[in-house]
Amino acid sequence: MAALPGVSTLCENSNEVFLDVAKLLLTYADNILRYPNEEKYRSIRIGNPTFSTKLLPIKGAVECLFEMGFEEAETHLVFPKSASVEQLKLVRESIAAERDQRLRGGQPVQPPQTTTATATATATATATATATASASAQESPATSSQPATPAPPPASSLEHSMSFFVTLQSNFQHVMLYENPELQQKARLHIPHQDLSSAAEHKLQQAKEADPESKLGKEDVLVLELLRWFKQDFFSWVDRLPCSRCGGKTQNAGSVSPTTDDLRWGAQRVENHYCQTCKLSTRFPRYNNPEKLLETRRGRCGEWANCFTLCCRALGLDARYIWDSTDHVWTEVYSASQRRWLHCDSCENACDKPLLYEVGWGKKLAYVLAFSKDQVVDVTWRYSCKHPDILTRRTTVQEAWLLRTINRLNAARQQSLSPDRKKELTERLLVELVEFISPKKPKAGELGGRNSGSLAWRRARGETGGADAGTSPQVAGYVFIPTEREKSERLLHVRYSASKDQYCRVSNSCEAVQGWDQCVWSKDSVFRKVENDWQMVYIARTEGSSSGRISWKFDFAPAGMKMKAVSVMAQSQTFHSGTVCWRLRSGQKTTEFSGDGRMQPFPSLSGSSEFVIEAELGSGDGESSWQHSQLFRQSLKETEESSFEILVDLEDA
Repeated sequence: MAALPGVSTLCENSNEVFLDVAKLLLTYADNILRYPNEEKYRSIRIGNPTFSTKLLPIKGAVECLFEMGFEEAETHLVFPKSASVEQLKLVRESIAAERDQRLRGGQPVQPPQTTTATATATATATATATATASASAQESPATSSQPATPAPPPASSLEHSMSFFVTLQSNFQHVMLYENPELQQKARLHIPHQDLSSAAEHKLQQAKEADPESKLGKEDVLVLELLRWFKQDFFSWVDRLPCSRCGGKTQNAGSVSPTTDDLRWGAQRVENHYCQTCKLSTRFPRYNNPEKLLETRRGRCGEWANCFTLCCRALGLDARYIWDSTDHVWTEVYSASQRRWLHCDSCENACDKPLLYEVGWGKKLAYVLAFSKDQVVDVTWRYSCKHPDILTRRTTVQEAWLLRTINRLNAARQQSLSPDRKKELTERLLVELVEFISPKKPKAGELGGRNSGSLAWRRARGETGGADAGTSPQVAGYVFIPTEREKSERLLHVRYSASKDQYCRVSNSCEAVQGWDQCVWSKDSVFRKVENDWQMVYIARTEGSSSGRISWKFDFAPAGMKMKAVSVMAQSQTFHSGTVCWRLRSGQKTTEFSGDGRMQPFPSLSGSSEFVIEAELGSGDGESSWQHSQLFRQSLKETEESSFEILVDLEDA
């Protein structure tokens, strides 16, 4: 008889548990066989107490149902009309044979020999459990030399387990769309593969000349070029669609019902973007089918990662889709030359910055899972430098359940793989597990907050960085990056008014951002002081501090641009022995300039792609020394004047 991994797992339970579960499973199977046309016998409600308390917690029970042919629906497990009755009988007979053996008082039947895929999955579980234990050993050392047997999940978490399982299986099935040869060909028609490949070859040659020991391969640089093209030229971000009648701004007014065509392309949700002027709704279907996204070329992180992963596969890159339980998705691409997986976020045009989310955006990660055509991998540990903190948040499902479930999914998917491919996957996974054991320290590029999406949207999600980012509480992490409009106009123009406490992004339709610290790259011991009696406002050091710093960062490389000309105007004022030092830094160059309120050009920055403006406040006399160095001092009545202004003419990099 062919090996049945689910039945084998079920046989590992104690005699009493096995017999109770077998009785239920045989009842489900017999009802279908006796009453094949009765719909009520072909579905099992997930919330049913019998199912949730007597089957779901038991190792191998749900696996047997899936081996019989049951499939998950939203609230039920369903035995579809298309399912094989012969397969159902096969599983039923295997369970009945084991039950009969145990009822006769004999020893439990030896579980069938596992397949190579199952053996590989078991080894994976052991290695992953070891990595998890290593990650948690700092805080929870073992108190017993005996291995602990995980208790069944409490009844209150059972529906969470099924919901989590549906997420796993849904994503695992979805990534198979990327393997469709016809769809890959459609994607290649949109990708300027030859141009990207030529640019990659040129940049790889430059990298090798600069560092002969570099491990970069051509595919690594091709990924960078693909990210740049996808962000700058192909896909666009949607906060709210413009009104389809007048082109004006709309408001998100909830959802509308999807049409048959929406559902055909996986848009279960359709946003209603409502224009107050025209009283008109513009529909925004959230398509989940990458074929449709090649046509629409717009959306938020879900659409971006979905379409970008397809583009990677279309170019033959070994890519997988990454799902984060705290509501973000991205891509990983395997680097054969570096023998590791590279984090790739198409929304941010970011590569190999895995700590960006925890450190830069301030995300409280719990589960991060990778889905490819061959396997599911729990990659949470790559994206965190605080493993003990992660473990405190992984409470949705039990770790043992998650390992078993991932192993079962992988065993089923890998049954048709060649031995060489299975060996390759196992070797890659072992390298990953070694990587996961030792958390890395954040790099400079991982410290900033999120850039994609409107500031209000990012702020609502808590992804602008700052004190929640898990780094120094002084880091705010905002970076000025050219928008599509600014890229088109080849101009970035920003003003700040201290009296309004507002940034105005003149070059982006005068977009207003409220709050002096909302567009700051870093800040240390500074605050905004309002003197209501004198009707004045300014930024000063915090009381008691000997110095304070604040900086603003501008980066044009993600938009494929560089600076043609740069001018800066800054206002500062000192009293007694107070000092303010203004600096402009770009690469290794640092230029000091005056905060006298005049627009000052910086010709030496022409051709550069980024710079940081920094102000340092210090000195002063007596208890009020903190007030003796001030930035942007302005009357509250001067609402039309700017205290800080940056003007950058851009050109293609």
